Amino acid sequence: MEENLIEKGESSREGEVAPALIAIHPRDKSAVVAVGPELRVYDIAGNCPISLSDDSGGPSHSESIRAIGFGANGSVFASAGDDKLVKIWMPDSWHCTKTVYAEKRVSAVAVSRNGQHVVFADKFGLVWAIALGEGDEGQAPIDNKAVPILGHYCSIVTSLKFSPDGRFIVSADRDFKIRITVFPKRPLKGAHEIQSFCLGHTDFVSCLAFACPIDYPQGFLLSGGGDSTVHLWDFVSGRLLHTCDFGAQAGLVNSNGTEMEGGSAVIDSGCIFDKCSLHGIILLNCDFSARTLSIAKVVTMEESYVPTSLGLSDLPKHLWMVMGVSNIPTLGTTKLLSRVRVVSGFQKDPSDSCVHNAIIMGDGEIPGGEELLEKLQGSLDVAEEEVTLAATAAAVKTSMHNLLIKKQYSVEKRELQKRSRNDKKLKQ
Repeated sequence: MEENLIEKGESSREGEVAPALIAIHPRDKSAVVAVGPELRVYDIAGNCPISLSDDSGGPSHSESIRAIGFGANGSVFASAGDDKLVKIWMPDSWHCTKTVYAEKRVSAVAVSRNGQHVVFADKFGLVWAIALGEGDEGQAPIDNKAVPILGHYCSIVTSLKFSPDGRFIVSADRDFKIRITVFPKRPLKGAHEIQSFCLGHTDFVSCLAFACPIDYPQGFLLSGGGDSTVHLWDFVSGRLLHTCDFGAQAGLVNSNGTEMEGGSAVIDSGCIFDKCSLHGIILLNCDFSARTLSIAKVVTMEESYVPTSLGLSDLPKHLWMVMGVSNIPTLGTTKLLSRVRVVSGFQKDPSDSCVHNAIIMGDGEIPGGEELLEKLQGSLDVAEEEVTLAATAAAVKTSMHNLLIKKQYSVEKRELQKRSRNDKKLKQ
């Protein structure tokens, strides 16, 4: 029975589908797409594809990448995922300078505002810190090991963000919690001071974003999740300022009041949020003086396109999105296909309160053009691509629905799984 459980668990892992991710350099210098174990990088400023090199002495990614991100000034980039590797890249040269081994699979990653630390979260709810320069006591950390700094009590951490001033690290989990933690001067000693909790979601929290208008330098926190809402927070006090419940406003509820098939979880953010039941994106207006959110515009796309990740720089000329998954076992192909789309004209006109000009750019109009798409997307013949895109859309809907939903097990099954745990077998 125990062997059957192990085989079942392994086959289940092999069938997991990881969504493609996209990240944009804070100064629009480069675009990165992660799909499966692959990192695809294009130099937007230099208008050329980038080849990565690894000087860290560690292995390359061998399983699905689950988290990527630039530091605030774009001098550091981190990638991590199911292979329990956290890799640190220098975007100026795109060399990997450090590879750190995590104890569990990684679910989120972030770079501190000063670029001196990378933090990541694992599937057991622990958040770890890596020192990129000297350690907290003026010494380099031994063997490049990560140090645990805070925990979410066995709940998967879904998102990590640093506040605009770097004083706080914000962590969200699939059990509806958002924790605001003071990021200490010596994080390798632990981050023990909790500033506040932002409690208000009724389903998993999937994404976080900060908005920092000129009149409010401390900034505001926005969060989205599986309850089909986006919340606006005064994160220092943990006070909920406003909730935007999409529902019928965005056409995601049927006329009889029931939710449309496919669910309506917010899956990614950049102060702009995406609904996985909608073939497109939803743009929001935020009135900071009134502390309110409202829907500005719904940008729809073709039925076969369901975005899995959004990317936005600090110079928001364009909103980038990607659709793709790590594997589709039923297709029997090893090629990893992703599709990039770019929205322009989504900024709000200062003389108007609404966004009217947001449009999907043509392939030849986006920065980098066809050469960028060739690097970031992967290629298939026309017939194979049509079949793959349709299968990808179906896989995206399933994976986004199952990604953060807690599985329910009977007492008997839980006891059997405990007896078949790999770590317990090693101890025996």
